[in-house]
Amino acid sequence: MDVSVEVIQEVEMDLPVDVDDLLTKAIMAAASYEGCETVDVAVTIVDDETIRELNRTYRNKDASTDVLSFAMNESIEDEPDIVYDDLEDEIEEQPLGDIVISLPTAIRQAEEYGHSLERELAFLAIHGFLHLLGYDHMNEEDEKEMFSRQRAILEQIGLTRG
Repeated sequence: MDVSVEVIQEVEMDLPVDVDDLLTKAIMAAASYEGCETVDVAVTIVDDETIRELNRTYRNKDASTDVLSFAMNESIEDEPDIVYDDLEDEIEEQPLGDIVISLPTAIRQAEEYGHSLERELAFLAIHGFLHLLGYDHMNEEDEKEMFSRQRAILEQIGLTRG
């Protein structure tokens, strides 16, 4: 399994956890659970203002949120297609996408839900990763499937609720 996780911290804050290691571990566990052979993901840690602007720009929702996912295989209306014809032999893997997590929201949610910041950040990374793979929670059945997968992956890395 070839997993590449780039963690970009746009928010400077002393945290009780090594965010790079934690998010890499969470994404690797999710990739393994989902049977992904090759994964190239960027996870960016931002503030509430930045994620609110991204949410407004790309989802037309003028509100802060905890996590956003931007899949490379997803297209936006009127977006030009990216053609790899000339480079196909040179490109072994294409990026899966980007995950953006609001650190202040993760801190608030960890406190609100009564679990560690480590568990909340891992949950958000896994949640974002599953969205990159096409999972969603728009109806009850899909939500059950997605959240069941999240729980199983968190259990694999020892980050259960509580």
